[in-house]
Amino acid sequence: MATTTADPVSPPRLRETLRSELRALITPGPRMLDEWACVASVMLAILFAHRIEAGMISWAAFTAFVLLKSAPGETMVRAVLRLVGSAAGVGLALALVPLAAQSLPLAMLTAGGISALGLYGMLTARRAYAWLLFGVTFAMILLDKLERPHLDTMAFARTRMLDVLAGIAACTLVSVTVAVLSRKSWLAGRPPLPQRMKWNPVAARHAAQAGIALALLPLLHARFGLPEMAQAGVTIIAVMIVPVAGIGSSGFVPVTRRLLHRAVGCIAGGALAVAVLFLAQGSAPILIAGTVIGIVIGRHIENSGSSATYVGLQFSLVVLVTLVPDSYARAEILPAIQRLAAIFIGMALLEPVLLAWHFIAPHRQRAVPGGDLSE
Repeated sequence: MATTTADPVSPPRLRETLRSELRALITPGPRMLDEWACVASVMLAILFAHRIEAGMISWAAFTAFVLLKSAPGETMVRAVLRLVGSAAGVGLALALVPLAAQSLPLAMLTAGGISALGLYGMLTARRAYAWLLFGVTFAMILLDKLERPHLDTMAFARTRMLDVLAGIAACTLVSVTVAVLSRKSWLAGRPPLPQRMKWNPVAARHAAQAGIALALLPLLHARFGLPEMAQAGVTIIAVMIVPVAGIGSSGFVPVTRRLLHRAVGCIAGGALAVAVLFLAQGSAPILIAGTVIGIVIGRHIENSGSSATYVGLQFSLVVLVTLVPDSYARAEILPAIQRLAAIFIGMALLEPVLLAWHFIAPHRQRAVPGGDLSE
């Protein structure tokens, strides 16, 4: 007699998965410990950032969130790479941004070129995370300068470094504390360096696609005055981080899948964040409570071990970007919603570039080494 197996996406299976995850959410154990360690890391980063008068508190909060790993050794290695990459991006921005901001063609060229270089390093270099932050930091400073022409580039670059330092200090302190209390070695978990990759045309093509999308952001801002372009730029770079071996002929399929996951996470996180914003009406305790809830839910999804892990990361990202203002005393709804909208603008801009490349400049898929570069 033949037997049937339950459809993994059937309603009964989905209900059982949901019940299981809800039970895990309130069950003491490693997952709960990690989730509340994330809460402590983010809250501490926000406190540190305010104390040192950093300028973009949400970036410090997200730094503390994304760096924290269960293994303290891995946390510290990633923290060093983030610091080095951010410092390199700041240094180049101080040299190029004052010139690039005076010319739209030069701004487009530097935004696309430096971002593409950072992404290519992320896909192929041994110290990939530093390359990623190099490109992201430069793009953020340039795009913010274009949006705010009177911005003091030196002061703004200093603020970016203070944000990173606040997040690094918070997540390192929490990671080491958790390891000590759990009686683990606080140097455990240092990841081995990946194999060095030589010149890779597939990764170069992929990075060039991201560069084209980034290069369009200064043009869009000049023509339509779109706000919060830095968030759109970060979105474009982040969704293009896929294993080189999985890029395929154009990158359209894997990146579209990643865009879909990011969209789902952003919509869900955005719905929670907007509800909290309207409920809070500037109330700091309600904003903080909403942030804590968002961190726990997002990290729980990220730790589920399912294909939805990236959804959880994006859920938390949107909550932090939207609910963590630079000043709780002057928290406003409009800037938060603009940051949220910019994330979707970045996704909407990248997809036509990928689609056009997919049909206009197809390439045969090549087998190349690559690893899991999800972030």
